[in-house]
Amino acid sequence: MDGHELWLSKCLEMGFSSDARMYEEGTRTSQDAAEQLGCEVSHIAKSIVFIGKECAVVVITSGSNRVDRKGKLKRILGYKPGMADPGYVEESTGYRVGGVPPFGHTKVTQVLMDEDLMQYDTIWGAGGTAQTVFPISPKALLEISGATLVDVKQ
Repeated sequence: MDGHELWLSKCLEMGFSSDARMYEEGTRTSQDAAEQLGCEVSHIAKSIVFIGKECAVVVITSGSNRVDRKGKLKRILGYKPGMADPGYVEESTGYRVGGVPPFGHTKVTQVLMDEDLMQYDTIWGAGGTAQTVFPISPKALLEISGATLVDVKQ
């Protein structure tokens, strides 16, 4: 089962119906995704995985933002999370770097969502692979992901 099939099965379990799109050229970076979709990079909801104390910390942030790991994220968590390597990302979420969705992880994760994403009507998240993305409203993403809304941008 590839990452997209895995994610679709997780969506089914959660009762979420996805309108995922596949792009052969890939959407590995936020800029790639924005170019494929014809939208601004800020509308991409990128999932960045960090090493947490008890589980992986997934930060969903706008494609145009960088996460302030040493300042804001450290204050939110109470510690500075580690940088995750590709092996940790796949082991902790079930997905490879470039395709980590904002929800539907195979293990328990702590999910934080950048409040900056709330200003858009539609945002786009990875659908389990670097070739798949799906549209969702920020409000729906916040709800289905169980994320905590925070200010994490640099």
